[in-house]
Amino acid sequence: MDQEYLIVSAADLRAYVVRFLRRFDVPAEDAHIAAEVLVAADLRGIESHGVIRLQSYYGFRLQQGLIDPHASLTVLHETPATLALDGGNGLGQPIAYRAMTRCIEKARETGVALVTVRNSNHYGIAGYYAMMALPHQMIGLSLTNSQPLVVPTYGRQAMVGTNPIAIAVPARHERPFVLDMATSVVPIGRVTVHQKQGLPIPLGWAVNAEGVPTTDPNEVVGGRGAVMPLGGTAEHRGYKGYGLGVMVDILCGVLSGAAFGMHVGHPEHGGAANIGHFFAAIRIDAFRDLADFTADMDQMIRELKESPKAKGEERIYIAGEKEYELAEYRQAHGIPLHVTTVAMLKKVGDEVGVPFDLA
Repeated sequence: MDQEYLIVSAADLRAYVVRFLRRFDVPAEDAHIAAEVLVAADLRGIESHGVIRLQSYYGFRLQQGLIDPHASLTVLHETPATLALDGGNGLGQPIAYRAMTRCIEKARETGVALVTVRNSNHYGIAGYYAMMALPHQMIGLSLTNSQPLVVPTYGRQAMVGTNPIAIAVPARHERPFVLDMATSVVPIGRVTVHQKQGLPIPLGWAVNAEGVPTTDPNEVVGGRGAVMPLGGTAEHRGYKGYGLGVMVDILCGVLSGAAFGMHVGHPEHGGAANIGHFFAAIRIDAFRDLADFTADMDQMIRELKESPKAKGEERIYIAGEKEYELAEYRQAHGIPLHVTTVAMLKKVGDEVGVPFDLA
């Protein structure tokens, strides 16, 4: 472990991300929001959406002028319970954070609120924004589309993004239910992590250019192949993941007026990505007594966790539980960064004049 990973504190890593983004003239408040979201991914064990993307996506696009560091949100349409926003091609994390904040504010008044965003960029882990509703005793939802990375069932060309869905639901004594999932078998970042570490990918994660399942990440990354929809092949009901991915594209892309499907911009190509987001906040006491709801959530969670285990298994989890436990451990003991990630951070840090010196 010590030879393959560098252990860094969450606070130090956040501070470095802020310094890095400030180097590209990102306002301090926006840099802190982006750092919080990126490091939250590493804390929760979602390394594919953490600081590994600091240069490959955010730094690169800022350097190339493909993200406007000073963009501001513009209101396009508004009703008491809905809001449609234009992100001005800014950093996705500050855009999404402010959009979800507005969503929660509206839900406080109306009971339920929906917010769409167009003209944004990659916003990190979807679960972060859904979880913003939890301190307000609300249910939060967060969806986003992405560049085409997933083949439709029976297809061989990437036509749909990995298009994640996240929902966060509060309980009383139990941990919240937090589902944060791509509508593909895995996010493309997971394939990239395997490629950077020189590891094969499990069969069923992705297909090559001919639409044939492959274990070689090099046949997938860089547009050479594509990730499979959740479920995989048609025989394993991959059409369900395909359908969910298109549903996200409808809400995030078509409804918001953002790009959708094959029209979402690639992070390494010129022009705006025009990614779209969709957020919802639901005030529980608009439907039933909050105490009764959280008591029932506790009961449901306990019944799931205490149900009979499969042979050889010791524990049943609910969505988000492993991530909560890992985040608590890493907050106390540090975040392990793989040596390849550390090497990348040192290289790009030296190049832009923000040395990565956390060792």
